Amino acid sequence: MKRFLSKYWQAGLTLAFALAVFLFWRFRYPAVLSYQEQLQLFLFDGDYFWERMAEPGGFARYVAEFLVQFYNSVTAGAAVIALLFMLVQRLTWRLMRSESHYALSFIPVMMLWYAMGDENVMLTYTVALALNMLMACILAKVFLAWGYERRMLLRRLFVMLVVVPLAYWLTGPMVLLLAVVLMPVSVVYALALMLLSAHYLPFPMQRVMLGVSYYRIPATLPYLLMVLPAVVWIISNVVRLLPKASRVVNAVEVALAVGLLGVLADVGFDKKKYELIEYDYLVRAKDWNAIIAKAEKLTPDLPMSVSATNLALGMTNQLGERAFDFYQRGAEGLLPGFERNFATTQLTGEIYFHLGLVNTAQRLAFEAMEAIPNYNKSARVMKRLAETNLINGQYQVARKYLLMLEKTIFYRPWAQRTLAMLGDENTINAHPLYGTMRQYRLQEDFLFSDRELDKICGRLFIHNQQNRMAVQYLLLMPLLDRDVPRFMSYVQLVQNKIQYNPRAAQEAIAFAFMQQRRQPPRGLVSQLVLQQMNEFARVYGSGGKDAPGLERFRNTVWYYLTVGK
Repeated sequence: MKRFLSKYWQAGLTLAFALAVFLFWRFRYPAVLSYQEQLQLFLFDGDYFWERMAEPGGFARYVAEFLVQFYNSVTAGAAVIALLFMLVQRLTWRLMRSESHYALSFIPVMMLWYAMGDENVMLTYTVALALNMLMACILAKVFLAWGYERRMLLRRLFVMLVVVPLAYWLTGPMVLLLAVVLMPVSVVYALALMLLSAHYLPFPMQRVMLGVSYYRIPATLPYLLMVLPAVVWIISNVVRLLPKASRVVNAVEVALAVGLLGVLADVGFDKKKYELIEYDYLVRAKDWNAIIAKAEKLTPDLPMSVSATNLALGMTNQLGERAFDFYQRGAEGLLPGFERNFATTQLTGEIYFHLGLVNTAQRLAFEAMEAIPNYNKSARVMKRLAETNLINGQYQVARKYLLMLEKTIFYRPWAQRTLAMLGDENTINAHPLYGTMRQYRLQEDFLFSDRELDKICGRLFIHNQQNRMAVQYLLLMPLLDRDVPRFMSYVQLVQNKIQYNPRAAQEAIAFAFMQQRRQPPRGLVSQLVLQQMNEFARVYGSGGKDAPGLERFRNTVWYYLTVGK
């Protein structure tokens, strides 16, 4: 057994690391994988390939985007990252050319893991790093076999003249890592090539020097990613100078690596930011119950998370009953204001879509795609644009988007099924989503401002009384604005048409009549709500907002209207 462990402990450590990476991305942050996938549209198309190859680092970008499309399945996405991380670690070890100090080969990949806590770090960076490390390993082995005779130095020079420009165009400025391995003069040669290409390429010089597609925000790159290739080179050279490690030294190094992994793995991930990404992921998956369960564990307090929670409550017909069980941010918590940001704009578009404002959802889908910093297209947006045009009967426009999605792996089956529906009015009208949206949508085009959203919800409700999302938003908006008279006019309109009298409405009605020192009409408010209202009035009257015991009414309309929440 000892012999087996001494022979295979290194491979076992690498496999254990890969398993940790897989479990981290699959169960800790699966939403990030979905987020990355929706920010690109990988097409199996010749034009798409040559478009990528027309930029330095385009091959690495093409390979990375090919892999990122598998993030559509979070299990496959986690496996992709685990395999790439394992490859980077093993290549670091190969560059070290040492059987000792194996645990030190994990340092660069752990730095990469930490850096990927920034959601704008593209997988292109990891692919470019791995490709250059692989080429460096191959060339280092070849050069070692050649030796250092004068004739062999000329061979090295020839290889440098050919390989460096090729590697630069395939992987981008990460070629500097390869150049250092070749010979010092290769670094100067590589920098000269980069400066020359910046002169002719349609990109700013800073973006060319930092990598056209390493980072989603153009012309920037985190400092950690800048120094990581240098760390790889330093480790691969310094380790060769160290004496052979004993078992005790190896054990200490492994313990330190594991400890460093435990510290760094999750530190780089901004909890608030990734909370919003998870809400967006659940909205995309239409997992309304999971959103509500998440909000119950930790009350959302940011505009995007509050909006997602209210949307989930509305889609499950619970908004009127449970809205004040959660923190509210005014009417903006129902329909957020416009921000030039992909995630928030896409979420706002989802709310408008489910309300039945198909054209507004379509406009916001366009805005969301234009907000992607690196000018990528979005598979998620393309699908939504196909749906909105299908609902509106714009079949030729819908066909354009569907034919693009047909060139993908994961959207192809859906695109083919939807293509078969084009022009088939009976099939579309019978569809559980598209048929319903056709009934909900308003037939005429019009402009409206953010201050008229309640009126738009009123128009949606009058147009189709089956639109429960519209009626829930209609009654809640004036309450979140603390406008009780406006609420009373809306609730009268609603109750004249349908039977809808949720808890929040009853509490608001009781509050309105209490302000007038009158009793509400019999049957309009339950006895339980009236009793609670009287108790709230008694407690509030004893000390105002600071009255002891007022906190037990925190999930009521009365508390929100008088105390704030």
